[in-house]
Amino acid sequence: MNKHVFWDNFTITMAKLFIGKNKFFSESIESPSLKEHIDTIELDVPEINGTGIYEVKARTLAGELDPAFKIVRWIGDEHPLIIFHHGSNERPFQSGRFAKNAFNRIFLHTKHAPDVNLIALRAPFHNGSTLHYQRSVTKLSNFAAMLSASVSVAEYLIRYFKQRVNGTVALAGISLGGWVTNLHRAYFNTADVYIPIMAGADVGDVFIRSVYGRLADRRVREQPDSVNKTLNFAEEFKQVRDDNVYPLLARYDQYIRYDVQKSCFGNRDIAVIENGHITGALNSDALREHIMKVMKT
Repeated sequence: MNKHVFWDNFTITMAKLFIGKNKFFSESIESPSLKEHIDTIELDVPEINGTGIYEVKARTLAGELDPAFKIVRWIGDEHPLIIFHHGSNERPFQSGRFAKNAFNRIFLHTKHAPDVNLIALRAPFHNGSTLHYQRSVTKLSNFAAMLSASVSVAEYLIRYFKQRVNGTVALAGISLGGWVTNLHRAYFNTADVYIPIMAGADVGDVFIRSVYGRLADRRVREQPDSVNKTLNFAEEFKQVRDDNVYPLLARYDQYIRYDVQKSCFGNRDIAVIENGHITGALNSDALREHIMKVMKT
């Protein structure tokens, strides 16, 4: 077992001890499809006026949810825009030294800040404690609604800023955010480029067959069709023919498994880092380099 595999396994072992009975989908594995969720969401978005945090109300099939976005940096309409979505159970608006925040590590904790406008997305259930998130995702419908709400906020922002920005509008994300990125491309495809990091379109595999599945209820493995039917969107993703997606996968990733997820991208070039999921998420220099390389193409 190399160090990358070790850290992925060790992290899940520790997480399993913490979550106790609050496993993924332990309360319910019933849910409308992602398409049904996306098609029925209604958003109340506040007027956009400069940098800062914007709280959004999303009326969904799982009830009213609380996505948000933060305009972190605006250096001018003539510059490109990156809209970035965080990973599972991160706190994308926190800036403390020990904050779990990939956005900060990639874009802000660097001597040479990228010359782009930056917006950070926050998924529902990510504005409270870790326990709040874990209790919320005991229902598959909540998880699907969470993904769909983030996709809907991303679509709102892309349409809004494409009328304003004289440059590339990119949607990017890591892990959970990568799923949101790919899901948006599958159902809207309105961004200029998509940069999914450690994500594919076979979401079910994460909970059914990967190491991450240890955090899911046993019924997920006993009734995999229910989860796959709700969360997978590989066929819809493959139907998009535009050459506008630039994925990055980690070769030793035990959650977003390389050999499984790479097939979602067909014959497209895939950037690969020699990491697992945990070590890959911490490899900020490589992630930043990939994102900025795409922005310059």
